[in-house]
Amino acid sequence: MVKINENYLKLPGSYLFSTIAKKVSAYTEKNPDKKLIRLGIGDVTQPIAPAIIEALHSAVEEMGSADTFHGYAPDLGYGFLRELIAKEDYSSRGCPISADEIFVSDGAKSDCGNIQEIFDENCKIAVCDPVYPVYVDSNVMAGRTGEYDEKTGKWSNVIYMPCTAENDFVPCLPEEVPDLIYLCVPNNPTGTTLTRDQLKVWVDYANENGAVILYDAAYEAYISQDDVPHSIFEIEGAETCAIEFRSFSKNAGFTGVRLGFTVVPKALVRGGVSLHSLWARRHGTKFNGAPYIIQKAGTAVYSAEGKAQLKEQVTYYMRNAEVIYDGLKEAGCQVFGGVNAPYIWLKVPAGMTSWEFFDYLLEESSVVGTPGSGFGPSGEGYFRLTAFGTYENTVEAIERMKKCLPSLYK
Repeated sequence: MVKINENYLKLPGSYLFSTIAKKVSAYTEKNPDKKLIRLGIGDVTQPIAPAIIEALHSAVEEMGSADTFHGYAPDLGYGFLRELIAKEDYSSRGCPISADEIFVSDGAKSDCGNIQEIFDENCKIAVCDPVYPVYVDSNVMAGRTGEYDEKTGKWSNVIYMPCTAENDFVPCLPEEVPDLIYLCVPNNPTGTTLTRDQLKVWVDYANENGAVILYDAAYEAYISQDDVPHSIFEIEGAETCAIEFRSFSKNAGFTGVRLGFTVVPKALVRGGVSLHSLWARRHGTKFNGAPYIIQKAGTAVYSAEGKAQLKEQVTYYMRNAEVIYDGLKEAGCQVFGGVNAPYIWLKVPAGMTSWEFFDYLLEESSVVGTPGSGFGPSGEGYFRLTAFGTYENTVEAIERMKKCLPSLYK
């Protein structure tokens, strides 16, 4: 008889955003005449920049000619894109990363979920709490997290590093030494960051203890403060302890196009084995490469025109973040984030759970956000709003919220 992977049965409920989608669907069916504004899922709304569209069209034309047609992409990505990434994202910042240490993929989410495959099932993970759900869920599926406690919302074999207002949402070094450390900077969902000095502490800790940092830098394009590094490889020693994930989704609007990359330095060795070679083997076996058309579009991200156009888009979204932040402050809310990331993290009113606040906001203002408890136990009592909506919808959503929230925060 066929046996299933019973680790999947350990996952509580459905994926966070699937649950939200079901609630929203039920609400819209019941209230078909109400205009719903979505500030929940971190999906972009601005169209792909003209320079990128031009590159896409050009690549499509190439695929229509025998002389310029492309089939399977190279396992690790086309050299023309990897070399650009190495130059623009790393060499320009003094990072010791070469093109052959870059693995092009269909997005950071896939890589963040798949990277755990190259590690032993007994490796212990440490996660910031709250945290992007994929880090924990993918390790649950692999049988690495132990048992789930519904009362605490924690897994028995996961090291949680609480990030709350009391510690400025900056994780402390864990008392128990983990094997794998997940860091998301700028953080999703709290929108907070680590300075160079703070990140250096983690790099030194990982090197001293033989741990590996899995560093999600999907939102680095939104960093505005000079003392916040855009890559962990700006920190001395990171190439011997860190793997970095990057995405074209948030900086270039590729959520519906799909492109990302992972950096695994050759100097990263554990148990006498190069993690670069392990990831290359996994990548080549299970992935046939991002499409040529999409990788060509990715090159336009680094063109002069592309950079200028994408800077405007980032500015657009961060203006939304300012609208949300200022509006919620005016409504009496305690708010965080919105400076180096397109997320606002707010404290829900006393006496309400984050899901109760979700339901209240949906019913009273037809605005959708994300309950903090969906990101981990320390997310309870908080709520995430995204700045990825249109400016007009963002302004309208905040005006609605300013009408119904002040009474809750008295």
